Amino acid sequence: MRTSKTKSAKPERGISASKRVEAHLRKAIHAGKLRPRQRIIEEDLARELEVSRGPVREALLRLERDGLVVTTSRRGTFIRDISLAEIGVIFRMRAKLEGLCVRYMRENTSVDAPDLLGKALKKLKTAAIKNNEEQFFHADMELHRTIWKAANQPLLYRTLNLLMNPYIFIIARAYSSRIPLANRRENHEQYVRMVLKTPLDKIEGEVERYFGGLYTRTFHQNSAFQGFPADDWAGHLEDTLAPPLT
Repeated sequence: MRTSKTKSAKPERGISASKRVEAHLRKAIHAGKLRPRQRIIEEDLARELEVSRGPVREALLRLERDGLVVTTSRRGTFIRDISLAEIGVIFRMRAKLEGLCVRYMRENTSVDAPDLLGKALKKLKTAAIKNNEEQFFHADMELHRTIWKAANQPLLYRTLNLLMNPYIFIIARAYSSRIPLANRRENHEQYVRMVLKTPLDKIEGEVERYFGGLYTRTFHQNSAFQGFPADDWAGHLEDTLAPPLT
C-alpha cells in the first residue's frame, strides 16, 4: 500500500535530509494519514520528498527503533499495528505505574501539584472549546507527563515514556475520537480532582480503577479488560506477572 500523497516538504536550513524524512513520517503517523499496516515504499517516499533513498532508510531505522514501523524481509516496511489484547496489557501496566507516579507526586513537597495540573487542564479545555482534536491530543499527553515528571522518579518517568510512546496515544485517540471532546475533557477534570483529593493510602487503587473505566469507555469492552471483573483486574494483573512457583 502506497503512502498518501502530500506536498513535498521544503528543505529547512540546518536539518539533514534523514531528519526531514523522519519528521514528515512522524507527522503523518500522528495525524492518522499513515494507518496501521500501511506499507511505506522507499522509492515513492524519496521521490515525494526529493531526497535519495539513503536518508529514507536512515529515517525508517530510527522509526523502527521507536516502535512506529516494522520491517520484514522481502515484504518491506509497514506502519506498526497493535492488537486490542496488547493495548489491554499496556493499559494495565500504565495504570500501575501512573498510580505510583501520583503517589510520589503527592509526597513531593517541592512541587505545587494543583498549580501544575491546573495549567495542564486549561490547555485541554481550550482545545475542547475549539473542538481541536490535534491540540487536545497533545494536551492530553502533556497532562499525564506532567504527573510523571512531578513524581521526581526518573526510572518511572523513563519507563512510562517508553510504554506510552506517541504511537500508543495515537491508537487510543483513534478509538476515543468517537467520544465527544467535551466528555473527554470532563473525564480529565474528574481524574485530576481524584488525583488531588483521594486519601494517599487509597490513591493507587483509585488510579487503577480510573484506567480500568477508561479502557471500558474507550474500547467498548464489557468489563475493564476482557475476562477480568472491573473491580478485580489489578489483582489478576499481579497473578499474571508473578513468576511461576517452582
